[in-house]
Amino acid sequence: MPRVTVTVRDSGGQGATATANYTITPPVLGGYYLSGGADPTADMTGGNFRSLTQYRSFADGYVFPGYNRPWLVTLGRAGVQVNMVLELKHYGAPDTGPQTFTVDGVKYTVPAPAMTIQQRPSTVWPKAYGYSQVLAGQCDGLFARALSQYRTMGFGVNIQLASELDTDHEFGTTEAGKQYTWAESDARAVQAVTYIVNWFRAKELPQGTTFSVGLGGFDRACYQRTHPEALMSRLDFLQWNVYATNASHTALDRFRRTKDWAVVDLGPVALSRPVLIAEWGVRVAEIPDQAGWIGTVPPAIARLNAERGPIIERTNYFNSGWGTLSPKATGLAALRAAYARPPYA
Repeated sequence: MPRVTVTVRDSGGQGATATANYTITPPVLGGYYLSGGADPTADMTGGNFRSLTQYRSFADGYVFPGYNRPWLVTLGRAGVQVNMVLELKHYGAPDTGPQTFTVDGVKYTVPAPAMTIQQRPSTVWPKAYGYSQVLAGQCDGLFARALSQYRTMGFGVNIQLASELDTDHEFGTTEAGKQYTWAESDARAVQAVTYIVNWFRAKELPQGTTFSVGLGGFDRACYQRTHPEALMSRLDFLQWNVYATNASHTALDRFRRTKDWAVVDLGPVALSRPVLIAEWGVRVAEIPDQAGWIGTVPPAIARLNAERGPIIERTNYFNSGWGTLSPKATGLAALRAAYARPPYA
C-alpha cells in the first residue's frame, strides 16, 4: 500500500514525523447506450463518457462488432470500455431455423432454438437457445463464431451473458415442450452460464476480457439463486440494472436496493467483485424533471462506494425505453454534467 511520510520542524529545531497509508481510487466510468444500438459517437462527444453497453444475440451472424457498426471498433480502440451483452435470446438472424456455417475451417450445425422466455401472459414469447442445448454442446458453433469475430476487434470487452435473467424467467420458461418454474429456470441458467464462461475461458481471448451475468435485480430470491459462489469464481463483475419509475424513487434508494441484498445474501467471492451497472435510467412520465434526477446520481454513487460492500465501477445510461432522454438535448446535458463531477471526474 502506498505510504506518505511528513516531517515538520519548528524554529527551535524540534521536529515531528507522521506517516499515513493511502489508496488511490480510480474514477467511476460514466457510460451510455443509444436506442436501437445506434452509433452513440455524436452523443458522447464532449462528455466524460468512458463506458458503453451493446446488445447482441448469439443467433446473429454478426456478433462482433455487429452488422454495419465499425464505430464500435473506433470507440473501443480509443479506450471506451465496452460491455457486450450476449444473449441466447434469438434476434438479428433471418429466421429461427437451424444454422450451418463454417468458422476458421470448421463446419458447425446449430439446431433451431428450443426454449421460450419472457412468458408474460398475453404476449408473444421470444425464442431462445435452450439451457439443455447449451449443456449438450449444440450451441458451441455460435460461441466459436462470436469468438472468431471478437479476436479481430483489437481490444478486450466485458462479456455479459444475458440481459436480465430475472426478466427472462419471471413467468417460467419452456424448453422442448417441458415447462420450468422461475426457480428451476434460474438453476438451469446458472449451469448454462457456467458452461459458456468455461468454454470461452478455455480459449485464447483478447487481453482484458472479463465476464458477468445480467440481472435486472428486482427480485431478491432470484438474485441470490443466480449468484452462487461457484459461478462467481468464474465471473469478474456483479451486475444489476437501475431504473427510476416512480416519483418517490431516489437515486440513492434505486442504486442501493440490489447492493443491500448482495451484501446480506451473497458470499465472499461475489462480494469481492466490483459492480457494472449495464443500464440505468429515469422514466420521464413519472419523473418529469429527468435532468434534475440525473444530477443526484453522482453523490448517490459516491455515498454507496463509501459504504460496506462491492464498489460500483461503471454506470451506463440507457437512452431507450424507460430511460429515454426527453428532451434529448436536456438529458444529454445533464449526463455530461453528472459525469464531470466526482466520483466520475
